[in-house]
Amino acid sequence: MSVANIIINDKKIIVESGTTILEAAQKLHIKIPTLCHLDLHDIKMVNRTASCRICVVEVEGRRNLAPACATPVFDGMVVKTNTMRAIQARRTVLELILSDHPFNCLSCAKSTDCELQVLANEFGIDTRPYQGAASHYPLDISNKAIRRDLNKCIMCRRCETMCNEVQTVGVLTGYQRGFEAVVAPADMQPLSESTCVYCGQCVSVCPTGALTEQTARPEIWNALFDPDKYVIAQTAPAIRAAIGEEFGMAPGEAVTGKLVAALNNLGFDDVFDTDFAADLTIMEEANEIVERVTRQENLPILTSCCPGWINFLEYQFPDLSHIPSTCKSPQQMMGAIVKSYYAEKLGKKPEDIVLVSVMPCLAKKYEAARPEFAPQGVPDVDHVVSTRGLAKMIKEAGIDLATLEDEDFDHPLGESTGAGVIFGVSGGVMEAALRTAYETVTGKQLAKLEFKQVRGLEAIKTTTVNLDGTILRLAITSGLGAARTVLEQIRNNEVQYDIIEIMACPGGCINGGGQPSIHGDFSLIEKRRQALYSEDEGKALRKSHLNPSIQKLYEEFLGQPGSEKAHRLLHTHYFPNKDYSEE
Repeated sequence: MSVANIIINDKKIIVESGTTILEAAQKLHIKIPTLCHLDLHDIKMVNRTASCRICVVEVEGRRNLAPACATPVFDGMVVKTNTMRAIQARRTVLELILSDHPFNCLSCAKSTDCELQVLANEFGIDTRPYQGAASHYPLDISNKAIRRDLNKCIMCRRCETMCNEVQTVGVLTGYQRGFEAVVAPADMQPLSESTCVYCGQCVSVCPTGALTEQTARPEIWNALFDPDKYVIAQTAPAIRAAIGEEFGMAPGEAVTGKLVAALNNLGFDDVFDTDFAADLTIMEEANEIVERVTRQENLPILTSCCPGWINFLEYQFPDLSHIPSTCKSPQQMMGAIVKSYYAEKLGKKPEDIVLVSVMPCLAKKYEAARPEFAPQGVPDVDHVVSTRGLAKMIKEAGIDLATLEDEDFDHPLGESTGAGVIFGVSGGVMEAALRTAYETVTGKQLAKLEFKQVRGLEAIKTTTVNLDGTILRLAITSGLGAARTVLEQIRNNEVQYDIIEIMACPGGCINGGGQPSIHGDFSLIEKRRQALYSEDEGKALRKSHLNPSIQKLYEEFLGQPGSEKAHRLLHTHYFPNKDYSEE
């Protein structure tokens, strides 16, 4: 390995050849401002377009200023990051960006979390320094998940890198030139007319308000204050491991009880745990796995709880639409049960119940709006709010999450096992399914519950599991780029698997597009992951089929896994290339 001896601001350092000036400066704790830079080393991806030029520095012997994020070091290099020339150049670049940027921070969804706003504050820029023509683009609010405002696009191209290189969806690209340049779908089409899967990873990395989530907060507030509506919340497993970060709590601190207390304080009539529906999903999916493996039919079976990946399948792999599990996602299973079984228990009509999902994923907003999930015109899930969105509602109500006393979920749809909790991490759905499938197939009690070979943040994990003589070949993928690799191998008959778990977001739901931003720091993902595994370990029951409320649901209402009623309420079909955009 070759190295380079360099000097930055009179500080000497030895770094590996190929290291950029920015990376070397970070090792010395020297701050160089950036906007377009996006470091995703954990998924082997760095955005080095050097398009913003905020990070320019002086390099001895070089006539022009160098972008620190894209300039590799060389032996003997001498760098100055804080010269008058460099600072003035950064200020000029920032002023030029702001000259074509809306000054409506107070009404912007990214206000106080906008990297451009932070830099403008650090540079003391509070007025538009250059007057003249400004760009004007219509808002794209053509879908339920993502709001696109190209007036705030600064051409950093982070979203393009995430969409094309990491997720391999291929929707976003640099469009037009010069003053008119923006990042958008081809021909400036709205997202609803593109092959966007609404995973929300582009929203997670956008430094401004050009890409934000669509909000349902006003509608949720209206429902909460409507005396004629019975309003129920369900909260996904990944929420409890991340929402505390919005209130200054330690990353990865599980706040399950405080989250329930906050939702009760907001006025929800019932607070249920989507982990219950995850247990229900396992009952149906494990039954489907056993049936397909026994018959050697439509293999490999692919998990179907992630709507972002299902969108990806329908658009880009329609020829494989026969192999995913037909099980609905836990969100939609909860909706179907709330609007049928629980509505009967309450003595209420489904249309008088408002179910609000708290989800880590923007694709869940899109999923809830799909027409097949609104039987007789009544949606199973009425509104979806992200982790970030719920945090704003809690703050708006003047509630300090960190100081709340823990409260328990309501029953019966709030009782869950550890298997349901780990749905929020990559490998969790597979592990939960194996815990139940093993005992279903063998009739024996599983002595060791942890299937650690399916855990981890690697993009693709493969292993085998012995179910009392039945060998299952497994694959777990994290992120749509990894999913594409495996799906193309299946399409080309290059690999043989029995079960595959696919999650659209790298790391799973803990890194969903609706979660607090990690800003490229994957150590936060690891902390969230450990929080969910710790909660699993602390549960009295850790196998889905042992959930008493699940057992009672089947006894009283569904019959048995795979029954006609279960199929009608809990299973679905896929629609290759179908467009679900709102008219």
